[in-house]
Amino acid sequence: MIRGFLRETDAIAVLTGAGVSAESGIPTFRDAQTGLWARYDPMELATPQAFARDPALVSRWYDERRRKSADCEPNPGHLALTRLQEEFEAAGKHFTLITQNVDRLHQRAGSRGLLELHGTFWVWRCTSCGEEREEWEVPFPEHPPRCQCGGTRRPSVVWFGETLPESVLAAAWQAAEHCGLFLSLGTSSLVEPAASLGRVAAAAGAKTVEINPQETPLSPWVDVSVRGTTGKLLPTILSARE
Repeated sequence: MIRGFLRETDAIAVLTGAGVSAESGIPTFRDAQTGLWARYDPMELATPQAFARDPALVSRWYDERRRKSADCEPNPGHLALTRLQEEFEAAGKHFTLITQNVDRLHQRAGSRGLLELHGTFWVWRCTSCGEEREEWEVPFPEHPPRCQCGGTRRPSVVWFGETLPESVLAAAWQAAEHCGLFLSLGTSSLVEPAASLGRVAAAAGAKTVEINPQETPLSPWVDVSVRGTTGKLLPTILSARE
């Protein structure tokens, strides 16, 4: 059935969550912390208030996440999505990849034009002058890292209590409303507003597919809900179309 959906649609929107990155060995945000970070709650570190209280602590935590990410590689799920994008665009069809992940493994796999709903920890922004730039050096030589203007730099991720980038969210919403097929991959469908995108697509008449190891709040809404991981299932689905 999923193969038929892929053949019949001219526009696809894909939402990926932490489960896709977890297949590459990147801990999900809510996974138990280890070592030095075991005594910290991630949900208390990822806030503007935490950064204001202790910018060195928060930047060291994100630096550790960057280090773990740099040690990981894109998995077959990432590569399958890159291949699917190439096929759709070569055929003149629309492909939109929306991600909640901040690690940029999709880009390392070759995906282009992503909508990063929650930003990325590979870009850091000066809290004084607002300059943003990619920071690929791991680890930072100092915490928190400093801008040339002398200001403190923070990761360009969306923290609890902050709003998503308006233009990115609007583009994701439009993709969901106008796609013929919506894929929800490796996401718990708990975090809003991303969790609503699948329901938006379904309400607009799109075929909807979920691939996730566990049932989620989106499962009752979709046409097909498959239990498993993207890295194992998506390459098989794509290969079977040939």
